[in-house]
Formats: sequence, C-alpha cells, structure tokens
Amino acid sequence: MRLIKNLLKSALKSIAKNKTRSLLTSLGIIIGVSAVIIMVSIGQGASAQIEEQISALGENLIIVFPGSAATGGVKLGAGTYVRFTLEDVKKLKEEGTLFNGVSAIVRTGGQIIGGGNNWATSVLGVSTDYTKIREWPIKEGEFFTDRDVVGKRKVAVLGKTVADELFPNENPVGERVRIRNIPFTVIGVLSEKGQSPRGTDEDDVILTPYTTALYRLKGGRYIDMILVSAVSKDQITQAQEEIRTLLRESHRLHLWQDDDFRIRTQTEIIERATETSKVLTLLLGAIAAVSLIVGGIGIMNIMLVSVTERTREIGIRLSVGARSGDILIQFLSEATVLSLTGGIIGILLSIGVAFLINRFTSLSALINPGIVLLSFLFSGGIGVFFGFYPARKAANLNPIDALRYE
Repeated sequence: MRLIKNLLKSALKSIAKNKTRSLLTSLGIIIGVSAVIIMVSIGQGASAQIEEQISALGENLIIVFPGSAATGGVKLGAGTYVRFTLEDVKKLKEEGTLFNGVSAIVRTGGQIIGGGNNWATSVLGVSTDYTKIREWPIKEGEFFTDRDVVGKRKVAVLGKTVADELFPNENPVGERVRIRNIPFTVIGVLSEKGQSPRGTDEDDVILTPYTTALYRLKGGRYIDMILVSAVSKDQITQAQEEIRTLLRESHRLHLWQDDDFRIRTQTEIIERATETSKVLTLLLGAIAAVSLIVGGIGIMNIMLVSVTERTREIGIRLSVGARSGDILIQFLSEATVLSLTGGIIGILLSIGVAFLINRFTSLSALINPGIVLLSFLFSGGIGVFFGFYPARKAANLNPIDALRYE
C-alpha cells in the first residue's frame, strides 16, 4: 500500500512539473472518454424515449392489422386487404379468454365545426374498451357506453387539442360539433396524451362509437384494425396465438391458407423502433473510441520525450541501486495516472454536457454508470498499453550511457 502511495505521489509530482504539456497530452483521452459517454448516453436516451412513447400506446397492447391483397400474383402491401368485420370484433370479445379489452378501429376524418370555429382532424371510431386499452382517462364528462355503440348514436369525445381549438377556455361537454355536416353531441374530453412514437399529436383526435363512424361517416362494412389488450405481460404470446386462431375461424381459412391479417405486439414494436437507435449508438460509440486510441498514442509520444529528457535522472537512480523493474513501474505509473486523470476529466465533462443536453434541448441523454466505469477502466488500460513501451525503454537504459547523456 505504501509503495502504491509513493508511486502515485511521484507520478503526480512529475505530471505537475509540466501542467500544460500534461493537459495537452491528456486531451485525446478527455475527448475520447467524454465523446463515448455522450454518444452512448444520447443513444440510450433516444431508445428510452421511444420505449416510453410506445408503452404509452397502452398496456400489454396487441395490434391486428389487415393483410396484403394480391393482383396477378403481385402483392400490393400490408393493409390493402381489409376484411375485418363487426363479427370479428364480437368473436374476439366473446370467445377470447386472455384479453383484457378489445376495440375496433374505424379511421376517418374531415373538417370539424363547433363553437364558432373549425378544425381539420382525424376521427376514430372505437369500442368502449378503447380508453382502458390505451390507458387514456377522461378529463371532463364521460365516455360513451355500449348502448351508444349499439344505437350508433352521434356522440363524440374530443382530444385536448381539438377541444382547445374549437372551444378555447370553455368546457365543451354538452356542446354540438358538426363532423361532415352531421351533428354530434360532445359528451367528454380526453386527458392530455402528448406525442405519438411517430411524432404526431395524439390529442388531435375525436373519438366516436365505431358503429357510428362506420355507418354514418365512412359508409363501409369493414373496420380498419383491431386493438387488443392481453390480461398480463406474460401472456401476450398466448393471447397473440388465440387472436390468430379466432380470426382464422372467423374468416374460414383452411390449414394451407396464409393469414389474411398481421399481428404485432407492443414488445415487437419497441424492439423494431429501438433497433436502429442501438446500431447508430454502437457506430457513434466506436467512432468516438478512436479518439481514445489517438490519445493513447499521444501519451506514448510524450512519455518517450520524457524518457529522453530524464535520461541522466534514470542513470543516477540505476547507479545508486534502483532496479530496472523500479524504473519500469515508475514510468508506467506516470502514464497510467496521466491517462486516468484524462479519463476523470472526460467523465466530468460528459456529465456536464449531458446536463446541458437534457436542460436546453429536446434530446435526452441517459448516462449509464456501466459505460462510465468501462470508459474509466479503458482509459487506464490505454495508459498501461501505450505507456509500456516508453517505460520498458527507460528500464533498459545502460546506467553508464545514461550518466554520460547530455
């Protein structure tokens, strides 16, 4: 312990003699460590934001999309073959055993008039389970009931953005709005949801019973997609298989026929959305790590200069009984301390930059303690690796030649 203390004291004293040169030498390590930590932190922050936004879509969410149509053997792409009917939704709701909620989705939109204002927005026809699946509570008023769905009643629940645009500083509950010149009664206002994973405003929407949207607004017989919430996270896979079985029965598909729908879970969406972010993070981190190698080369160069400058000192130490191993450890410790000092400064710098990013930008920098520790240890390893050659060169000096060196 005493030996380590003396080596550390000697190394710090040697570094302090040339503060400016030591700082410039450590600059590569400082930049490298801080760049690695910041790049990885931004990447992990972006992944966390994406995961949070997708998680906000709902609890244990499963989305059932239409399949692909084919003309002359040419597939036209996902969503071009819509065959979901009200019977499909009814079958899932009545026969499903692993579902916490099922909601049809009918998408339409148009110019909305109300409160002396107008606003273009999207209109979603949904089931009564929709707010439970999406974990989207009502702020004012109430949500429509199963009776409203069965009766195709012209009632609407406004998103916060729509409510603010049509009825600024007013409570719109009980007011009338016109959707495609059809009058609807506002019965509720949703709580604020924020941005979707695609960056769109989730609150810029109007919800109506899906039967109303389908028959009064859209004039069709097919619904666009189905949302399902599994009873628990552990049973999402089983729920997914149950959806597939029930829909294949509903669509009367034979064993040799492919599914005419696609099922995506919340976990799959998160994994796909964060995959690109992870690859980019690794790429940027690897590029930033090159700065550490450059910094290590700088340390090796300056240590070689230091060996040349201190040749007589080395000769004196060897002549009074110091062993080659003592010289090796001395110079190796100086290189390591120099590198670790740069690593510490780089870590402090990265924490400061991450704070500024989180405070003044829309980006999120999530510092991972594991990456910080790894960067610190790597900076020490750089010092040992690139400091070994100069230290070995110093340890192998001939004492007589070293004393004669001018």
